[in-house]
Amino acid sequence: MDNKVVVTLARAFVQSGWRAIRFNFRGVGGSAGTWDEGRGEVLDALAVAAGLCEPVRPLALAGFSFGGHVASHAATSLQPQRLVLVGPATASFEVAAVPAHALVVHAEADEVVPLQATLDWARPQSLPIVVVPGGSHFFHGHLPLLKSIVLRHLAAPCL
Repeated sequence: MDNKVVVTLARAFVQSGWRAIRFNFRGVGGSAGTWDEGRGEVLDALAVAAGLCEPVRPLALAGFSFGGHVASHAATSLQPQRLVLVGPATASFEVAAVPAHALVVHAEADEVVPLQATLDWARPQSLPIVVVPGGSHFFHGHLPLLKSIVLRHLAAPCL
C-alpha cells in the first residue's frame, strides 16, 4: 500500500474528488493471513468495499501490477463507475476482462510484466492501452506522467 505507484494513484483519485482507501493484501506488511494466489486477495478487496461506513456510489477501483489482477476480478462483482489498471500482472495471472471504459496504463519497458502480455490480454477485448514511452514497471521518472494520464481519465465524462 506504500508503493509509489499505488500512492500516485491514490493521490490522483483524491485530487479528482474521490475518497481513496489503500490497504495491504493478506500477509503483506502487518496484515493477517497468507498469500492466496489471488483468490483470497479478491475477497480482501470485496471486503474492503463492503466494509465502507456508507454505501459508496459511484465507486472506483484501481490496481497496480498484482493489484490490477485483483481489481479486474473485484470489478466483475462491484461494477465500478471507474476502473484503472496500471501494469496489470497479465503475464503471471489470469486478469479478468474489463469494461470498455476502463483505463489500462502500461510502461513500454516494463521489466516485470512485458508490454506484449498486456497487449495480448487486451486484444480480444478491443481494449486500448495507454503506453508510457520508456517507462519501467515502477514508472521511475514517469510518475508525474502517470498521474496526469489518470487525472485526465477521471475528469472525462463517465460512459
